[in-house]
Amino acid sequence: MPVPHLLLVNLGTPEAPTADSVRRFLDEFLSDPDVIDFPRWFWQPILQGIILRTRPAKVARAYESIWTPEGSPLRSATERLVAKLRAQADGRFTVSAAYRYGEPSIDTEKARLKYEGAEKVIVVPLFPQRTSSTTGTAFRRAFEAASRLELTAPVIDRVIPATDPGYIKAQADRFFEATAGLPAPDHVVISYHGIPERYDRNERRAYSSDCCHTTTALLDAINWPVQRSTLTFQSKFGPEKWLTPATDAVLESLPKQGVKSVAVITPGFVTDGLETIEEIGDRGRESFMHAGGEHFIRVPAVDTHPAFVDTLARLAVA
Repeated sequence: MPVPHLLLVNLGTPEAPTADSVRRFLDEFLSDPDVIDFPRWFWQPILQGIILRTRPAKVARAYESIWTPEGSPLRSATERLVAKLRAQADGRFTVSAAYRYGEPSIDTEKARLKYEGAEKVIVVPLFPQRTSSTTGTAFRRAFEAASRLELTAPVIDRVIPATDPGYIKAQADRFFEATAGLPAPDHVVISYHGIPERYDRNERRAYSSDCCHTTTALLDAINWPVQRSTLTFQSKFGPEKWLTPATDAVLESLPKQGVKSVAVITPGFVTDGLETIEEIGDRGRESFMHAGGEHFIRVPAVDTHPAFVDTLARLAVA
């Protein structure tokens, strides 16, 4: 008897930590109009003529620094999440993962599901804070693929709520695990992937509001005073004004305010990857320590925490 199929959509990752692989990944990623919405006639010459000639080698070195024997940390974490959900499904649903950029793509998974005859396809992007460049592009691609492939099974879009109790509990537990046995940090930084301020304004502040709601719920869950926390945005790309304050600037400024120890939580990333391991765990740590900080804690992503797995399972059968 057919059952619903849960399709988790993560961002994606290069196939290997090489300049050629990173170039292909960045070409697909930065050519997505939901990510960079400049006119193609303006943007593509810049992307092809400058960015993809200069950036891949540098980004490849960053990926190489976090690559494991299993490969990309983001891919490994996504596969672990699928395995946990399959073990919990008990015949109620099937599950697989696709990547918005790279393979297996959303198109590849939709073609497979057409062949296997799913009852319906529940598409869940692994991004609890909504914006066109994450949840929006995942849903758009999913519906386009379903139409192009003439998939007869209904495609249903569902989001991970920004204050979902299971998601918040999972992130709070990761904080408690990371700080167990250590003196309480002086300050907690809650860092989200940044987006251009213009995008957030055009989307009626949905993304920044979701980030604020997640932060409020998380601080309540860890019983942390708001005055000893800062909500920040990371990973700025290009000259356009992005949401502020910037994570790197905050980490550099905190020691000047007397903060000697900091814990950084990244709730927008449910699986660890380049932005958490390298950007926060390596470069963020270096910036904080160089500015006079003494203790730096990077709180891991929720990953396969049972409460988060339960949340995804509920979305499959809701």
